[in-house]
Amino acid sequence: MYVIRPATAADAPAIEAVILARSAWLEERGLPTWRHSAEDLAGQAENTDGSMWVLTEQDTGRIVGCTTVQQQTPPWGWTEQELAEPADYLYSTITDPADRPHRPGTLIALWAVDHAARTGRSWVRRGCMHPSLVHYYETQGFTLLHEVQRTHNHVYLMARKAEVIGTLDMHLRTDP
Repeated sequence: MYVIRPATAADAPAIEAVILARSAWLEERGLPTWRHSAEDLAGQAENTDGSMWVLTEQDTGRIVGCTTVQQQTPPWGWTEQELAEPADYLYSTITDPADRPHRPGTLIALWAVDHAARTGRSWVRRGCMHPSLVHYYETQGFTLLHEVQRTHNHVYLMARKAEVIGTLDMHLRTDP
């Protein structure tokens, strides 16, 4: 069983350790990593608006993943109609590769879809820069809607309709 809760400043070192573990996993596969921005990303735990969330083991409290949830979709790449719809936007979702068999990334995504529905949002959106992540997010029910060329990156923009997921509480508890 896992618990998801808002991150605190005290979580930053453990979040950074997860980011570095994921970075090593990515580097072993020749993929780009967050190694050079791990400290800055972990520092998002200090946001007082509660936008970063951590996934922890219920029994130990060990942090196994994190995500950042914003209620503002980046304005580039989305239509005016899409931007007018209430949506949560996920970014910096990172999980400890040691927990891969338990699919913590999928659990975080499903929590986000459920959380968005319960808080009156219509959509959950996210972006990524790698085709392999597009495929992975599609397994979580996200649909590729747009591809945008930014200054230095090709970005894939995805969305999933928010919905209450009734079976989620068998695997996850949300702490306020």
